Amino acid sequence: MSSPESRLEALNIVLPAPPSPGGNYLPYRREERLVFLAGVISASATAGEYLGQVGNELSLEDGYGAARLCALNALAVMRSITGSLNDVEKLLYVGGYVNAIPAYGQSPSVINGASDLFVEIFGDDGRHARAAVAVAGLPKNAAVEIQVNLKLKA
Repeated sequence: MSSPESRLEALNIVLPAPPSPGGNYLPYRREERLVFLAGVISASATAGEYLGQVGNELSLEDGYGAARLCALNALAVMRSITGSLNDVEKLLYVGGYVNAIPAYGQSPSVINGASDLFVEIFGDDGRHARAAVAVAGLPKNAAVEIQVNLKLKA
């Protein structure tokens, strides 16, 4: 099985620059081999943005793309920790938030945009526990925000 870095290359994925914190917080907190990433939204200075409400301005497919962009931002933060995604042992948890219309029931399908990319890059080590919830709004009117917890290799 190939490494996460070689999978990125094979898929022609270039990660955006890691997003800067938008407030008084850290982009991640590391405790030995466990890492807790701050939330990342569906906007990037180099990879575009998905803004607005899923089910209103944005379709389910747009939401899926927004979640994928969040995953790219999260991967960029992961790489910034050690310099290589090959140092990630496994993903543990993804919390997914979808800026959506009231009673929107397809949040899990939206957050699959992030989950599917993580499995593409990390294989079974990219499978994770997850929440996928619709919310009334997100920072900067982002369509999606995710938080990721992971474990690094020894």
